[in-house]
Amino acid sequence: MRNCIYRPTAGPNDWKAFLAKPDLHWKTGRSARSMAHSWEESGGCPPEVSTCLQQMFEAQPEPLFVVPEHQVDLPGGKAASQNDAFLLCAVGDELAAVMVEGKVDETFGPTLGEWLVDASPGKRVRLEALRSILKIDGEIEPDLRYQLFHRTASAVIEARRFRAGHAVCLIHSFSPTARWREDFERFARCLGATSIKSGWAQVPGHTNPTLHLAWVAGEARYLQK
Repeated sequence: MRNCIYRPTAGPNDWKAFLAKPDLHWKTGRSARSMAHSWEESGGCPPEVSTCLQQMFEAQPEPLFVVPEHQVDLPGGKAASQNDAFLLCAVGDELAAVMVEGKVDETFGPTLGEWLVDASPGKRVRLEALRSILKIDGEIEPDLRYQLFHRTASAVIEARRFRAGHAVCLIHSFSPTARWREDFERFARCLGATSIKSGWAQVPGHTNPTLHLAWVAGEARYLQK
């Protein structure tokens, strides 16, 4: 697999400057630093991520560019969704917009119910926008993790912007015990994806772009970097 055509970084330490709170998040054994070393040492797309995408699309992915801490504006509220990495890659004759969320033992943040406590009008607008983008009808379980909704919506938004045929929300986990995977699988079921236990699944009802969810295990050696 060829290296990315473009990366705004020249080494792992360059990722630190993109963090919202670098002094808090840039620590050995945490996801930000582990991801930075993994993605930089691989030339822009770690082999386990490439393998997952190859299985997903039945084509060798060609990474075009990767950007750390990629922000995607969402309707309602003031804060953008800050994604750990955004990978745009070619798969066969199509493009895939891949939003990557790195994890070790960090949670996926507050639940939807916690996020909605004393919700402002802006939050209500955002929730309805997320429901529309992700094509969710009916009630949403309040104990699902809010972060997963806006990360996945970010993939769809950027896929549309780049005219990509596929959107992927990919969790790159360096946890030896795959911590919080159950939360991700419950979110996948909320969207109607029932086979995420195999590592990835296509979400039904999404075309232009087609939506996929994936969980990939990173190499444990990066926890020591």
